[in-house]
Amino acid sequence: MDRENIGSAPPARLRVEVRTVGASAILSPAGELDHHTADLLRSPLDDALDAGRSRLVVDCSGLEFCDSTGLNVLLGARLRADAAGGGVHLVAMRPAVARVFQITGAEAVFTVHETLDTALPG
Repeated sequence: MDRENIGSAPPARLRVEVRTVGASAILSPAGELDHHTADLLRSPLDDALDAGRSRLVVDCSGLEFCDSTGLNVLLGARLRADAAGGGVHLVAMRPAVARVFQITGAEAVFTVHETLDTALPG
């Protein structure tokens, strides 16, 4: 069985939009975050951190799935952001994605918000 094409997902299963609002970089992944797509999120996270943006907001409203590799990408970004005096804020996680964070205990190390508005500083 070809793991790349399980279900209806095509091989390029993740898109990531990036924008800046004030001091925050907002990353909006849409699709499936897993071993095959993790670099599609890792690269823009690293780019934002390399550009001096240490406050990262990840809008998870379009994220349908996240496995341990995706979780590790977010944890790695959190470590870098924290070291730079910032952090990673997760927004609008769907139940299936939130469950991964609950099971692993990772939700305790991220700031989680219900909406994008509450994640952005006033």
